[in-house]
Amino acid sequence: MSLTRRDFARNSAITGAGVALAGSVGALATAPQALASTDIDAESGADARGGVGYGPLIPDPDGILALPAGFKYRVITYSGKTKLESGEITPSNHDGTATFDGPRGTTLLVNNHELKGPRANWKYPVPLTEGLVYDPAAAGGCTVVEVRPDGHVAEWVGIAGTSTNCAGGRTPWGTWLTCEENSDKAGVNGMTKDHGYVFEVDPSDRRANRDPKPLKFFGRYDHEAVVIDPKRGHAYLTEDAASPNGLLFRWTPPQGFAYGRGKFRALADDAGSLQAFKCFDSGGQFVDDLSRATKIGTVYGVDWVDVPDRDAKTVAVRKQFTDGQVTRARKLEGMWWGDGGAYIVSSYARAESPVQHDGQVWFYDPKRRTLTLKVLLGVNPDPSVDGAFDGPDNITVSPYGGLVIAEDGEGVQHLFGATDSGRTYPIARNELNIGTEEEPEYSEFTGVTFSCDGKILFANIQTPGIMLAITGPWKRQKR
Repeated sequence: MSLTRRDFARNSAITGAGVALAGSVGALATAPQALASTDIDAESGADARGGVGYGPLIPDPDGILALPAGFKYRVITYSGKTKLESGEITPSNHDGTATFDGPRGTTLLVNNHELKGPRANWKYPVPLTEGLVYDPAAAGGCTVVEVRPDGHVAEWVGIAGTSTNCAGGRTPWGTWLTCEENSDKAGVNGMTKDHGYVFEVDPSDRRANRDPKPLKFFGRYDHEAVVIDPKRGHAYLTEDAASPNGLLFRWTPPQGFAYGRGKFRALADDAGSLQAFKCFDSGGQFVDDLSRATKIGTVYGVDWVDVPDRDAKTVAVRKQFTDGQVTRARKLEGMWWGDGGAYIVSSYARAESPVQHDGQVWFYDPKRRTLTLKVLLGVNPDPSVDGAFDGPDNITVSPYGGLVIAEDGEGVQHLFGATDSGRTYPIARNELNIGTEEEPEYSEFTGVTFSCDGKILFANIQTPGIMLAITGPWKRQKR
């Protein structure tokens, strides 16, 4: 049953224009001039009221990762330096990642490699392992990384021949959904097959990954992330695109479908229904773009509109809707399931959006069918100066409370945390300068995710492609 604008306006009036709804899940604020800015000393990283974060970041003599006192990191894979089991070089451009419990105490990670276009464009593409290739012309894919209790690391290909594998999502049954953030069709940029799909990768069963099959029922567009609602069965998917801005999608499985390993392969290309979101405020007014929200705690009602042609045979999916039919947002990127709903990132908004910002994180509550603004980053006036955060991308829900966010902005790049009440704190800073001394450049962080036991925070530096394991005195963060 859809949630009508009239229903949402009536419910909002009863609860005080959304105040009770927003308060039920808390509000995060992480921005210059936002609620959290007075709580954190930008120079030291210390919490002015005590108890939040881990203190100032200490420069790394090896020039890779600045961390708080008591923390340390280990390089797990490094493109150009480490090798796969096959003897081939670890592919570059690490992106979305998730962890899984492996056999005999091992940790398994599936690591996306965001490599766009022909293989000849990249020094270290994902190797074309026999039986695991979708399109032999494409450079991207995933590797599976095994970290054993004794510290030994092994890596192998999970899928190859896909394009621009950016984010994705972990499934409740222990597999990884890798998403192509590129929708080139066969014959474009040298591709031999259509792209813009989601693929499933099983870290525990190499045989299950043979003969990769695109999950076309999720649609063909510039995918970013996907999460699965373990209770209701819906999949939620983000699209990173502009002209016009991208959409948030919901896929509803066919009636009677039972999730599990390998079950997606049996579904038809048009199985279930794919819909795009449409938001309206507490007054029942349609919201054309999420950048309109300028206050933490803003709550929108959400309805869902059927996608006419999910495979975008002639017209891109986001262009199949006229103004007023759907809500849009710039750079809908990272997403993570937690607290009974989906945390969803809009990384920034500029001239292509009604209002500019340097990042939003929303929380979609499927029970209430509401979208609540949890994090709002004001436009960073000088990204080259350490202190402010901008450009959230990959995110994860922390076992110690709140969120951990990977920064993909301009200038200085961080991993940072945000508590449930809105205080922020730095966790790490990228110190690997891939530019020059005169014009330094620091790659984005990606693939932020905790080990299943919560003891290790894994994260990637996308360029050149480094997977890092961070350990230290993790603690429960105060609200």
